[in-house]
Amino acid sequence: MNYEQALAYIHGTYKFGSKLGLENITELLHRLGDPHRQFKAIHVGGTNGKGSVTSMLTHVLFEAGYRVGMFISPYLERFTERIQVNLEEIQPEELADITALVKTKVDEMLEDGRNHPTEFEIVTAIGFVYFARRQVDYAVVEVGLGGRLDATNVVDPLVSVITSISYDHMDVLGNTLDKIAYEKAGIIKPNRPVVSYPQPPEAMEIIRNVARQRNAPLYKVNNDAILIRSSGIDGQIFDYTFDGQAYPNVAIQLIGCHQVVNAATALTTISVLRQQGLSLSQASIYEGMKKANWPGRIEILRRQPYVVIDGAHNAKGAQALADAIREYFADRPVTLVIGVSRDKEVDAILKELCPLAESVIVTRYENPRSLEPDILAERVKRYYPGHIVVERDAKKAIQTGLERVKPDGLLLFTGSLYLIGMIRSYFTGRGS
Repeated sequence: MNYEQALAYIHGTYKFGSKLGLENITELLHRLGDPHRQFKAIHVGGTNGKGSVTSMLTHVLFEAGYRVGMFISPYLERFTERIQVNLEEIQPEELADITALVKTKVDEMLEDGRNHPTEFEIVTAIGFVYFARRQVDYAVVEVGLGGRLDATNVVDPLVSVITSISYDHMDVLGNTLDKIAYEKAGIIKPNRPVVSYPQPPEAMEIIRNVARQRNAPLYKVNNDAILIRSSGIDGQIFDYTFDGQAYPNVAIQLIGCHQVVNAATALTTISVLRQQGLSLSQASIYEGMKKANWPGRIEILRRQPYVVIDGAHNAKGAQALADAIREYFADRPVTLVIGVSRDKEVDAILKELCPLAESVIVTRYENPRSLEPDILAERVKRYYPGHIVVERDAKKAIQTGLERVKPDGLLLFTGSLYLIGMIRSYFTGRGS
């Protein structure tokens, strides 16, 4: 099996859906030698901010000299982004080799009359086998969907981390914040600490109850313990104090006030790990936080004019993006290019972003989930009174945006991460 065949096999299992539950993944991993029991894990769930916190924790552990795995989803430009060791993506040849191994075990399961694992279960198994092969000291594992029944929830982490909880995937997780929080809180393990981002009251109440039931020490990030000293398009500097541990003048390159709270969540997790005896010097913490990045999230690709991409695919993400645009680009006319998925909170996203725009271009990405531009344009009209350009071809939408943006303006691409990945490849030279 080569790399292309491996990807074809992995993506070909999409037809088996995204059925939640741990029985299949547990069986598959057992047949693979239980690789998830061969490394220490940090488990990161939530609605928004999971990737940023995962990146920060991974960078800090790496700077401290540990061999560290990182498992993320989805990817932006390359499938191999999803599985990394020491911040280097899995090599295509090794992905192919492990996929072939996983396929043999899947075939054995089918012969024994068991259900076919889903695409995400197979990807999770590949990642965990790779981490075991590379003998990582720690793996920072991002939840795929929800938490309680997500395939990654087979790990027994040193600490569970729950980032910002808001409305997303409501068809699967529930249509109220307490139901969604219950699914997210499913990653809390008995007698293991849990760190939580500042949550809405109803979400925090669920987390608090689950932690109490499982005798899991709960550590909450306190907004009042954060002091932002500077914030600009090149990064932010802030102070944070947790449980008597002071972190003054922490620098991060990620922008947006929400990223400072994400950083405080990572620092709280680091403090909890240090309490457990993990050796992490101040120098490694500061260097890791400074180097952490998360592509596709309020990322500046060009200047003069500014070109920014952000995968704001739910209401909370769109609100954070709108706040950042108002803060950093207040006086610049905005040309908005947007494409979204049909199953997202389309109106909530548009309500936040369209009022900021001087010009709007709607497009789509190559996936059945993409909302058709004509339909999207009709929704945009509710929040934007001007002329709307409809461009089905995303590459043509990019060119139209470049033609329309003013020299002192901002060209903002947002919506689905599928679209953002394609656009990022275009601007970085990896797309044609």
